[in-house]
Amino acid sequence: MNLPNKITISRILLIPIFIIIMYNPFSWGDMNFIGVTLPIAHFVGALIFIFASVTDWIDGYVARKYQLVTNLGKFLDPLADKLLVSSALIILVELGMAPAWIVIIIISREFAITGLRLILAGGGEVVAANMLGKIKTWTQIIAVSALLLHNTIFALISFDFATFALWVSMVFTVWSGVDYFIKNKHAFTNSK
Repeated sequence: MNLPNKITISRILLIPIFIIIMYNPFSWGDMNFIGVTLPIAHFVGALIFIFASVTDWIDGYVARKYQLVTNLGKFLDPLADKLLVSSALIILVELGMAPAWIVIIIISREFAITGLRLILAGGGEVVAANMLGKIKTWTQIIAVSALLLHNTIFALISFDFATFALWVSMVFTVWSGVDYFIKNKHAFTNSK
């Protein structure tokens, strides 16, 4: 259990804390910022989500820099990302802050790519995340963060950045998913 894997596991352990904060049965009140009323629970949830998301970059950086890449890390890191983003998106749907159909598209892509990776792994191939996949992940993190923060900063200019970011993340999610399948179509054409 090396340092990058410990960081990844800490990200996974932050997910239930994030969920509990977002579903906190006690009212912590609201804060008003730039004309936007933001529940304190959502603010704290956003901070936890952002912190957990940043650990994704940290564990990858440490693993590559110190050559600590392990099979456990290759398994846990994308799993942690998918669990964190999916749980946040599902909570946002329940709170009425994100359309369910967009969230279904995003989560469906994650299941489809995981299935593709399993098929490829069965044939001895490991599919590393490409740049398009990394852009997809970061657009999702930005969109979820903006939604959790109720579009606070962009309210000054009356621009619904949070919704715009969610649409952008959906486009990159679909695009990167199609790209993965096109580049790995041999997994289906070579099957017996």
